[in-house]
Amino acid sequence: MAEVVLKNVTKRFGADTALDKVTMTIPDGSFVVLLGPTGAGKTTTLRMISGLDNPDFGDILIGGRSMAGLTPAQRNVAMVFQQYSLYPHLTVRENLAFPLKSPLLKTAADEISRKINEVAEVLQISHKLDNKATALSGGEMQRVSIGRALVRTPTIYLMDEPLSSLDAKLRADLRIELKRIQSMSGATLLYVTHDQIEAMTMATHVGVLDQGKLVQFGSPREIYENPVSIYAASRLGQPRVNILPASLFGGAPDKADTIGLRPEHIVQGAGEDSLVTRVEHLGDQTRLHLSFKNHDLITVTDAHTELSEGDVVKIRPEKPFYFDAQGDRIA
Repeated sequence: MAEVVLKNVTKRFGADTALDKVTMTIPDGSFVVLLGPTGAGKTTTLRMISGLDNPDFGDILIGGRSMAGLTPAQRNVAMVFQQYSLYPHLTVRENLAFPLKSPLLKTAADEISRKINEVAEVLQISHKLDNKATALSGGEMQRVSIGRALVRTPTIYLMDEPLSSLDAKLRADLRIELKRIQSMSGATLLYVTHDQIEAMTMATHVGVLDQGKLVQFGSPREIYENPVSIYAASRLGQPRVNILPASLFGGAPDKADTIGLRPEHIVQGAGEDSLVTRVEHLGDQTRLHLSFKNHDLITVTDAHTELSEGDVVKIRPEKPFYFDAQGDRIA
């Protein structure tokens, strides 16, 4: 495994700038998640590192070595695409074995068999090993696609929303397994997702991208508790951070335009009156939808609350974020 460094990486497609001077260090052995909406530059970042695309400007180093001019095969990376890419005429076993049979790897037959069986068990596809790829469901195909990456030992794993096509239970199971595999192997892994739960539970580091720019890079907890902007604050947390006029509660610093409040940072039982407009019971917690001075917000409360629609509850802010008119954090 190896440290991966991007230095001022810029990529344009015609008049569109997909990546704009992105500088980022992916530490050796880390699990880095890239967050951002469609078009933010997440997949382009993966393609730059893999060698499928080349930057217009800047440099990419893997293990301290520049990747300029090197092909994907020479970079020794393993990539899992959002759309599964399997050989339809081969069985699951043959698809899993295919990358190990590369002349560059020179893997012994018994080692190939061992790795295939080990990965198949983790991904719950052992009973499908002798099936043709065309006989699999979409979720099974994606598991095989993930397996083709896991059987290898590349310098870095690159994964582009690999769990998005799976059902909720399997997605939760594989989150745990991927994190376990990464931790035990010491693998370096760069992972693209829209799923905030995946980012919070799996990542050692999160990179927040916006229109090709890296706006914040740090641990999930750091970005959750100390976002640099409204945009970064909105990338993590369910329910999302409440963004309200800074003057709504009073006490805002100079130049503050908006206040950001995580749902758990709205204290109930003290402060000013707000109206309960909706109650969502989720088992382990309850979400309260409130109307406060004609502004909607969401907070969380005890799972067994007796509050209901139409009730009045007093609230006050705790640990607020303050942002200026451009959305940048000022306090």
